[in-house]
Amino acid sequence: MGSSRRTLAVLYSLRSVMILASLLAGLGAFILFLEFGEATGLTWIDVFRAVLILISTMWLAWGAMLAFVGMTSRARPPDGVDDAPIRGRTCILMPVYNENPRESFSRIAAMETSLREIGDPAEIHFAILSDTRDEAIAAQERAVFRRMVEECNGVGRFFYRRREKNTGKKAGNIQDFIMTSGAAYDYAVILDADSLMEGETILTMIRRMEAEPQLGLLQTLPKIIRAESHFGRAMQFSASFFSPVFARGLAMVQGRTGPFWGHNAIVNVRAFAQSCGLPELKGAPPFGGHVMSHDYVEAALLARNGWIVRLDDDLEGSFEEGPENIVDHAKRDRRWCQGNLQHLRIIGAPGLKPWSRFVFAQGVMAFIAPLFWMGFIAASIAAPLLVTPPDYFPVPGWPFPQFPQSAASMAISLAIGIFGLLFLPKLLVTARAILSGEARRFGGPVRVVLSTLWELLLSSLTAPVLMMFTIRSVLEVLMRRDGGWPTNNRGDGILQWPEAVAASWWIIVAGCIGLFAAWFLTPELFLWLLPVGVPMILAPALLRWGSLPSRGQLMITPAEQAPGRVIQLYDAVLTRWGVDAQSSIPVVPLRLPEKDGLKA
Repeated sequence: MGSSRRTLAVLYSLRSVMILASLLAGLGAFILFLEFGEATGLTWIDVFRAVLILISTMWLAWGAMLAFVGMTSRARPPDGVDDAPIRGRTCILMPVYNENPRESFSRIAAMETSLREIGDPAEIHFAILSDTRDEAIAAQERAVFRRMVEECNGVGRFFYRRREKNTGKKAGNIQDFIMTSGAAYDYAVILDADSLMEGETILTMIRRMEAEPQLGLLQTLPKIIRAESHFGRAMQFSASFFSPVFARGLAMVQGRTGPFWGHNAIVNVRAFAQSCGLPELKGAPPFGGHVMSHDYVEAALLARNGWIVRLDDDLEGSFEEGPENIVDHAKRDRRWCQGNLQHLRIIGAPGLKPWSRFVFAQGVMAFIAPLFWMGFIAASIAAPLLVTPPDYFPVPGWPFPQFPQSAASMAISLAIGIFGLLFLPKLLVTARAILSGEARRFGGPVRVVLSTLWELLLSSLTAPVLMMFTIRSVLEVLMRRDGGWPTNNRGDGILQWPEAVAASWWIIVAGCIGLFAAWFLTPELFLWLLPVGVPMILAPALLRWGSLPSRGQLMITPAEQAPGRVIQLYDAVLTRWGVDAQSSIPVVPLRLPEKDGLKA
C-alpha cells in the first residue's frame, strides 16, 4: 500500500510539474510579447495577439514536455511478469470496411504463422469482423477467407462474420462481437486492417494481462512500416525515431489512466463489456450520433470503473501502415477532428477521472490549436485596420505604417514556438540516440543527423498546408457538416497534378491573400510570413512531390534494415496470394457460445 501511494504521489507531482511548466512557458511568451509592444503603446489588438500566443505556446510546450520527460528514462517491461503458461482464451479481432481482402487477410495469416512457429499452446482464435458495404469486395473476402482457412488449417480457429448493417462503425462492430461472442474469450486483441504484430508480442501482451488482474487495456506503440513516398517515409521515420521518446513521456505521465488508440492493443473482455457500452449522442452528426473517436472514450470508461489502462512502450513488434500522401492524411484527420470535437459532449460525463477529462481537452486542443496560430497571424496582418487611426496612422496620407514591435514579436513567436518547442526536442532526441548508440539502428550517426534535418525541413514545409487542412476540418464541424467515415486509401497514393490542384487550390488562394495583405498593411512582417505563405502557394507541388516514391538513402528505420519475422511472413503470404485461389473449405460463420450474457 505504501509503495502504491508513493507511486501515485510521484505521478501527481510529475503531472503538476508538466502542467506548471507549460503554463509558465505560455506566460513567458505572453509577457515577452507585450514587453515589445510597450515602447509604442499597447492596444487591444496587442493584448489579443498576446493571449493567442499564450494559448498556442502552452499547447506546444506540453508536447515538448512529453519529450523532455521521455528522455529521462528508458522503456522497460513491468515487474512481476514471467513465462508461466497462458490460461485464458484470446481472440484476435480485425474489423474491416471495404478493404483489400488479400492485403488485410494476409496479415492475419502472417500473425497466425508467427504464433505457430513459437509453438506456445495458448488458445488463440482469429475473427474477421466485416462491415464491408461493397458486394464485390465482400465476395472477395469470402474467397480469400476460404484460402486462409485452408492454408492455416484454421477450421475452428478462424471466423468470419459480415454485419448486415454497420451500425456504430468500428466501435459498433467490436461491440457486436462482445455482445454475441465475447463470453467465449478472456482477452481480445483489437487490430486495424493494416495492423501487424509479432507472435511473441501477442503472447507477451496476454501474459501481462494475466499478471495484472486489474489491467483492463494494454496499448502498444505501433511503428509505421512499408512507406514508400517522401511524405510516408518522413512519417515512418518520425514514428520509429521520435515517437518512442514522446510515448515514454506519455506513459510516465498518464500512469494507470493511459491511452487507447483503437488498435494494436489487448483488452480484458469482461472489463470491456462491463465498462465500454457507448451511447448514441443526441442530435445529428457531427456533434450527435455514434461516437466516432470511440477509443479515447472507451479508455476513459475503463478508468472510471477502476480498470487500469496502460501504455507499455517497451513492447516491440507492433506495426501499422500510414497514409502515403498529405491528402489521405488530411482525410483521416478530418474523421479524427469530428470525433475529437464530439468529445465536448462527453467531457462532462459523471464519474470520469480528472485525467480522462484532461485527455479529452488535449484531444480537442490538438485540432483547434491551428486556429489560434492562424488567428495570431491574421490579427498581426490586419492590425492597421483594427485599431484607431491616431495609434497607427501618424502620417497623413500614408496608409501603410510601420510597426516597430510587430517584426520583433513575430520573431519571438517563431523562435519560441518553432525552434524552442518543436525543433529542440527532436534535436535532443537525435543527440541522445547518437550518445547511446541507438543511432546505429537507423543507419549510423551521420545518417541520423541528416535524416533529422531532412525531416525538420519537410515538416516545416508541410506544416502550413496541414494547418490549413486542419482549420478547414474544424470549420466544417463547427458548421455542422458531417464528414462521415471514408474508406482508407491503402494504395500507392501517388497524386497526379490535377488531383493535387483540386485538393489545394483554396490553400493557394489563402496564401496569396495573406502575403498580399501583409505586403500592403504590415510590410515589416512580410519576410517573416514567407515560411508560412510560400508553402501554401506551393501546396500542389508539395502534395504531388510528397506522394512520389522516395529513392533516397535517408530516414532508414530498423524495420527496413532488419525486417521482423512477421513482416517477412506477411510479404511471403502476400506474394503467394497474388492470384486468389478458391478452396473447397466452406466459410466458417462466427457463431461462438454465449456465456454469462455479456453485454457491452
